[in-house]
Amino acid sequence: MSLKWSNTLDIAIALAEKYPNEDVQYIRFTDLHRYVTELDEFVDDPNKSNEKILEAIQMAWLDEMD
Repeated sequence: MSLKWSNTLDIAIALAEKYPNEDVQYIRFTDLHRYVTELDEFVDDPNKSNEKILEAIQMAWLDEMD
């Protein structure tokens, strides 16, 4: 499955699987951006992200951890 910035829940699931011990609540957006773009399934333009998208991914990732 290919991941794009609009696939926030799928990205969050992939991140939770790849980084199970990450303290997501305090992650810097620069690190989060890097984690997303380094996912093997990620195929979108890295420059198309913004703070709103990264925050949505962070919130979905936090939900996945619960």
